[in-house]
Amino acid sequence: MVSYIVMARSEFLRALERQMEVAEGALKEDQLLSQTEGWDSMASVLFIALADEKLGAIVSGNQIAQASTVGDLLNLVGDRFTP
Repeated sequence: MVSYIVMARSEFLRALERQMEVAEGALKEDQLLSQTEGWDSMASVLFIALADEKLGAIVSGNQIAQASTVGDLLNLVGDRFTP
């Protein structure tokens, strides 16, 4: 049985910031991805891997392409976050 880390949305954002090598607090949920420092195809892959590794959520590249904000990305993992 695989167990995943239970984490809040804010904790996931901090983990993504570390993976993207941007400053802590740089990612805000209402921020447009097109205006987000460091958001590129590699960051998309990092998001997919982090969602799978930490939350057990499967996210596709097509889903990410439909996202316009950081919050949209977080919504892709649905109810996997702790309240």
